[in-house]
Amino acid sequence: MKSTKACAPYLGIVVVQLAYAGSNILCKLALEQGLSFLVFVVYRHLIALLILAPLAYVLERNRRPSLSFPLLVKVFILAMFGITIHQNVYYLGLDYTSPTVASALSNVIPALTFILTAILRMEKASLRSPKGRARIVGTIFCISGALVFTFWKGFLLEGFVKRPLIEMHAEGDVHHKEDWLKGSVLILTSYIAYTAWLILQAIICEVYPARLSLNTMICFFASLQSSAVALVFERNAASWRLNWNLQLLTIIYCGTVISCLTYYLLTYCIGEKGPVFAATFIPLQLVIVGFLSAFIFAERLHIGSLIGVFIIIVGLYCVLWGKSRYSNE
Repeated sequence: MKSTKACAPYLGIVVVQLAYAGSNILCKLALEQGLSFLVFVVYRHLIALLILAPLAYVLERNRRPSLSFPLLVKVFILAMFGITIHQNVYYLGLDYTSPTVASALSNVIPALTFILTAILRMEKASLRSPKGRARIVGTIFCISGALVFTFWKGFLLEGFVKRPLIEMHAEGDVHHKEDWLKGSVLILTSYIAYTAWLILQAIICEVYPARLSLNTMICFFASLQSSAVALVFERNAASWRLNWNLQLLTIIYCGTVISCLTYYLLTYCIGEKGPVFAATFIPLQLVIVGFLSAFIFAERLHIGSLIGVFIIIVGLYCVLWGKSRYSNE
């Protein structure tokens, strides 16, 4: 029983990265077909709110801590950083740059999270202990491996499939060189907001452990905030109209799997292991997306990709070893 409980956060965070990898593939297709990211953020959290609210009411009504105004303000800020700012600014940044740059910049999240939690004394970062050294080295390896996976190509490997399962029809590069800096700054800003979201979650989970209720409030405030943003910047009525197509499938998937399941799992993993633990696994998402793209879109991998995967695995092992072997240190 103890071993199962001890493994639960590790299994949960892997499921989170698998779910996010699937959403990246779907979002890539849906946004290219004209889905408005402003509308997308609103709809997915409304779906999550409709699912989470009754579950939270039924399952946590007898063990839900009392709410206070300061706590509601913290949850409001949590939703603002982790959803409203992070997601809207991220998708806006993609309009000015490429997914490759976005994937590369995501590797600042583990480093930023580790640095900020060390400053706030939420994590021990002592070089004197094996635990501290393993976690620092593991974090560096994860970031380095993701950078190798993204930027170092090497020779091409044979593709897993001969023909893509889904054909992508790009309409050409519409970005200008001067926009890449703007896009990179926007995406980096969204990742800073996401880092703040991870850390603030850990703080709130200590005083409000009812995870379903917490995520319900997050989705509620995110729906209000994102609706206000979307009503100002997305005034085209056609963008709000839903049809039975891939765009609707993407909204439903992200509303149920990402905004419901993964938000809950993230809250659980952060509550059990801390924000650095959750952030360390982010490079794993890059690996999963790379291999999914190889199968679905017939993208050929480079030798650099495999070397990057190996470095990421070594880094994750170091972090996990540092967290488990010397957990009583």
